[in-house]
Parts: sequence; C-alpha cells; structure tokens
Amino acid sequence: MNTAHRSGRLAATALVTALAGTGLTVAAAPAAHAAASDVVAKLPISSFSALAVDNVHQRVFVADSNVGYYQNSGTIAVHDFDGERLTTITTNQQHVSGLAVSADGSKLWVGLRERVEAYDTVTYQRTFVAGASSDTCGREVAESGGQLYMTAPQAQYSSDCPTATTHVDGIINGLYARTGWNDSGDLLLEAGAGDRMLMGQPLNAKAPNPFVTVFDTSGGSLVRNAARRFADSDGKGALNLKDMALSADGSKVALADASAGTRLLNSDDLSDAVAGYQPLPAGAAASAVAFSGDGTYIARGAAASGSTPDLLVQPADPADATTPLEFVFEGSLDGDRVVPRGMEWSADGSRLFTVTTNATGSQYWLHVIQPPAVQYDVRLAGDLSHSPAQAVAGEPLAVRGRLEADGPAPAQPLKVTATRTDAGGTHELGTFTVREDGTYTVLDEPGLVGDATYTVSFLGDLTHRPATDVTHTVSVGKAASSIALTAPAEATLGGGIRITGTFTAQGKALPERAVLSGERADRLGSGTLTPVTVAADGTFTINDIPRTRREVTYTVSWPGDDLHTASTASATVFVRR
Repeated sequence: MNTAHRSGRLAATALVTALAGTGLTVAAAPAAHAAASDVVAKLPISSFSALAVDNVHQRVFVADSNVGYYQNSGTIAVHDFDGERLTTITTNQQHVSGLAVSADGSKLWVGLRERVEAYDTVTYQRTFVAGASSDTCGREVAESGGQLYMTAPQAQYSSDCPTATTHVDGIINGLYARTGWNDSGDLLLEAGAGDRMLMGQPLNAKAPNPFVTVFDTSGGSLVRNAARRFADSDGKGALNLKDMALSADGSKVALADASAGTRLLNSDDLSDAVAGYQPLPAGAAASAVAFSGDGTYIARGAAASGSTPDLLVQPADPADATTPLEFVFEGSLDGDRVVPRGMEWSADGSRLFTVTTNATGSQYWLHVIQPPAVQYDVRLAGDLSHSPAQAVAGEPLAVRGRLEADGPAPAQPLKVTATRTDAGGTHELGTFTVREDGTYTVLDEPGLVGDATYTVSFLGDLTHRPATDVTHTVSVGKAASSIALTAPAEATLGGGIRITGTFTAQGKALPERAVLSGERADRLGSGTLTPVTVAADGTFTINDIPRTRREVTYTVSWPGDDLHTASTASATVFVRR
C-alpha cells in the first residue's frame, strides 16, 4: 500500500505486495507502462546519521545516530537493492554516525563515538579498529584518494554541537592522524570522482557566512583547491547547506541549500554554472542532492508539506528540459520528507536510495526508486487548426492539434505546454491535457490585434523524449461593436423627440464607458448633437427639439478603438407641426 504519489508524473496503478516478516512493502507499477517503481521499507531506527551503498555486493547501509547518550549502542540496517532487509549490525555502547564503503566494495567504514571500524560487506564481521578523537555530535566519514577521512567535533554536550570546533582527521596508511583542517559546526564531507572531496560548513551562530571547498586527495593528504562563501556585502544570501554532491565526471558540484534551493557550481572554481536547474516547487526546502553514477540523473530531495513534491528526479544536464519525475511523500506509509544527506544512487544509475522521515523525525523509511529505463519518441503531428475561423481580440480561441507517442499507453495523460507570441511579447499559456485519442486543445483569449503565433511544446518526461515544437499563426481582428436605436415614427415640433438606444462592444471590456457622437440631418442641413455617454448597462438616451417639419434623420456613431471596430446606427422621424 506504500506508493510514492507522483503529482501526475508517470503515476501508474499500483500493484501492491506485502512481504511478510520483512517489514517491507512493495509498490510496483505495471511493467507495461515503463513507469518508475518505488519499493518502500520501514527502517528499524529512530534517528538517522548516514547512508552508504555497496555497488559490488548490492547492499544499502543506513545508520541510526542515536547520540543522545554516550553509552547508546549504534544500529546499521542492511538492505539489498530490492529493499529487503538482510541483517542489522549493532555496535555496543558506540553510537554510529558516518558510513562509507571502500572503493573495492570490500569494507564498510563506520564512524563511532571513540573509534573508526571496518566491517566486511559480505560477512558483516568487524575487520579493523582504529582509535579516534572522542565524538559527542556524530562524525562524517568519506574515503577519497585511497585514504579514509572523518570529522571530529569537539563538544562535551550535544547542545554545543552546532557551533563546536570540528577537526578533519584521517586514517592515513592505516594510522589515525589529524590533517590540521578545522572550523566551527558539524562539517560535511563528500567524496567524488577524480580523487576529489568536498567539505561544506552548515550555517551556525559562529559561521554566519559558511563555506564550501574542494580538496585534492590524490597525494595522500588534503590539498585545498577552490573555496567559496555566498553572502553578499549586506550579509544576505549565505549558504544554508544540507547536502552536496560531485557530478559523475567531477566537473560540477550541486549543493542542497535550504534557503536558495539547488545550487549548481563548476568544481574547478566553484563559480555558478552557466545553466542551473529550475527552482524547486514553491514551499519545498532543499534537503538532499545526489548525482547518479552513470551521469544520467540528478535527484533533488526536499522537505515539503501537503501535495508539494518532496523529490525530483531529472536529467543531470540542466540544459535538458525533460520534465522531472516528482514524488510526494505523505504520512505513515511514505514518511513526509527527504532527510538531509539521505540520498545515494547505485553506480549504474538504475536505483535511487532515499531515506524519508516523518514530521517529528522519529520514524524512517528507505525508498528504492527505479527510474524507467526506456524512453519513447513523441511527435506533435500534423498542422494546428483554430476556431472560430476569425479570431477576435478578447474573445475565446481554441487551437487544436494532435500528439503521437510511441510505446505503451501512459498511465497518466500526457500534457503539452503552449505560448502565444504577439506584439506584446511571449505569454505562457500553461499546460493542456492530451486526450486518449491524442488530441489536445489550447484555450486562450488573445489580447491584441494582429498576428499571434502559438507554439505548442512537449517537454518530455522520464518515459518520453521531448518533441519538436509546432507553431501556428492566427490573424487576430478587432471585436465588433454595435448600436441599436429605438425612435418614434412621428413627432411634433413642440413635443420634441426622445431616442433610446443600446451600445454593445464584444471582446475585451472597454477601459471607460463609450462616448457616442450624434448628428441630426433635415431639409435645412445637418448639425451636431451633444455627445452622450453610455450607461454601465449599455443604454443611452438622446433628447432633441427638431427645428423643422418633415423627415429628420438621427445618426449615432462610435469611432472604435485599438481592439474594437467602429459602429453607427440611424433612425428617421417624421416631424409635424
């Protein structure tokens, strides 16, 4: 029963299977839809500190920090790539914080309160122990350049942890050593391609302008390369770091910034990348980020409430406009949000492992998400058409077309986006649903007279490739206006003439009430009447004293405006003595 809601993105009817005795709930989308599947396992932990993946043996390790008391035992839940729990490793009177898997997949490095241990990833037996600086807060662990590095916060009480001085230490050639690097706060470490390691500083009272930096670890020690802080001269824009990741080729750094969203940087100098990712949905605060090992995807985790997506999975290339796959985690079956530092990919990019928690942070879930491996071609086929045949400014217009998609029918209707380009610029019209027969209708009310070019796009998703845009130009004319007069057939010179009328303007409402001009024509010539302003309901009245007998013709006119045609109407009255 535990399926990630996808806000309309590749959602499929769930096939739900409960695996008895494992604490595992599986939500598998029908294979015919090539949709993403989300296997969800309830974790046997009450707090979270680290997630690590062994790609050689297909194991996922999740650590319970449990740092509330110095004699607390630690817990490491071990799952396979299908989400099934295999075992639980317990560390007696040593809370667990950081985890890292060795490059060859043979060791699981575990950061404990007073030491660092290594466990065999097949037998789960402890194979190595090294003493380390005592840690009350929880330590990060990362292997890079063939050496193991860890953080060592110096705090006597857990309340001191956010601003404690934290050292970066290492197991260098099998021996514990201090690197000399340190700063305030629970420093984050993240290893990546090309013997590079990131170090980031969370926002804290002693670091109002935190940093992120890149280390070269190829020489067996930490050599700092690029570094950056983000606050401006007024102190605004400081980094609120929750997670960081190096791209598969090492050229980019992604930061999960709870204040600014996902930042994408060039790793060589940490400058902003030319193209970044679209903002996270409104109301979502970035909490985690991870690049797939094959360079295909980036996953962006968030803390969000209600129907706002907590996870976006999309192409790693920010120039790829493919629509992200969205997940909304809600309640006791999914958790409510992605935890900070709670995402890792398998090396081949076939699985994303995501840890979620509830709103109070007391329960945790492991999601094994498999993005679809197949993408199908999509075509916006044929010529677009529109109705009515004569488009009018300010009146509804329908532009119709057809979409053709290869592969099986999608589980949820596809959507196209549309824009209108006219003399006023380009206007986003929103998204429009594609019907089962492939047809779609773009609804609009053009606001200007002249050519309006409609562009229809299909941006793609993780199952369908983007389609080539189609365009359609419509000539938009002025809306009609009309005047209707009601006049007596006969009148007398002494009794005067009263003419009533109605003015109507279709399309866009007039900015002000129309002012009509009038003219009287009789056997003595013609003369101009006093202009009359139309009432709010469109009615008006003209009162006149005729100057001579016989036929008198009254003509009422409106000159039109930029969006409406001119109109005129006449009425003839026979005047007697």
